[in-house]
Amino acid sequence: MRIGNLETADRAFVIAEVGNNHEGDFGLAREMVHLAADAGVDAVKFQTFRTEQFIARDDEVRFQRLKGFELSHDQFAELGEEARKVGLIFISTPLDMESAAFLNEHVDAFKIASSDNNFWPLIDHVAGTGKPMIFSTGLADLDEIAAVRARVTAHWQTTGSGNPGLGILHCVSAYPTPPEAANLRAMTVMQAALPDCAVGYSDHTQGIDAAVAAVAMGAQIVEKHFTIAHDHSDFRDHQLSADPAEMTELVRRIRLTETLLGSGTVGMAECEQDNAPLIRRSIAARRPLAAGHTVTADDLIWVRPGDGMAPGAEASVIGKTLQTSLNTGDRFVPAALN
Repeated sequence: MRIGNLETADRAFVIAEVGNNHEGDFGLAREMVHLAADAGVDAVKFQTFRTEQFIARDDEVRFQRLKGFELSHDQFAELGEEARKVGLIFISTPLDMESAAFLNEHVDAFKIASSDNNFWPLIDHVAGTGKPMIFSTGLADLDEIAAVRARVTAHWQTTGSGNPGLGILHCVSAYPTPPEAANLRAMTVMQAALPDCAVGYSDHTQGIDAAVAAVAMGAQIVEKHFTIAHDHSDFRDHQLSADPAEMTELVRRIRLTETLLGSGTVGMAECEQDNAPLIRRSIAARRPLAAGHTVTADDLIWVRPGDGMAPGAEASVIGKTLQTSLNTGDRFVPAALN
């Protein structure tokens, strides 16, 4: 899946999910963009919404909190520009139809939240933009995930959009997610069932271990919540987010994990080649053997280095007559055998 100028099959695509951790402070939101770039992530992500269009007014406490977290469309446009200036891909999650329409001109890819992976009007609208889509799978089983994939791809076929790219992130919608509920093996099932999608992981556990382990299991996209500080406020997301130092370490460990995973090619590595003759074995004499001696199996030992006749060539030694004498441990060579 290609997002901006990056291909998720080449290396894990790491998203710093600021979400609403700015709490409506535009200056902090801008700072978080720069801190995300400093941490080495590939993309920064926010949530864009009009509170009146996705929270019921009689849910007063939640309504007032989210209303206080709102940023304007102009501010999101500026955040997108700021992200690109510092080399980041800009993504946001629309939580209402108006926000989705606005974001189309400003994001490199859309994200659909777990809570909305059955919100068909929004999914249809975002699919209609022809931009790459990522959706989280919290609350959904494999049949429901496959239904989203089928609907999105059918929409792209109908509109002639081709395949802009679909990322599917294993996710557990618990904040924080207990380690025993992370269930990273679900990605293996999703990878087998959805081979044409970029399967990844949206992490709600505390710490960074789960996100790194997900890459070891083949996650092509990793999303981790990002905060200025765990104790910034009592908003729940700060506690399950990575702070700048942790995000930097997360990226470092993901890249190291990818290096350790390598290409998967089975065979002698280039760095082994100089060692190979030193640690392989040669067929050698167990005891002093005189010229004219007919070699038996009991005359053989196998010693390092491996610069003589290799194990497996015993039939070319046994029964042959020595042309020269050998001391204990001397390697057999074809020229000395008749």
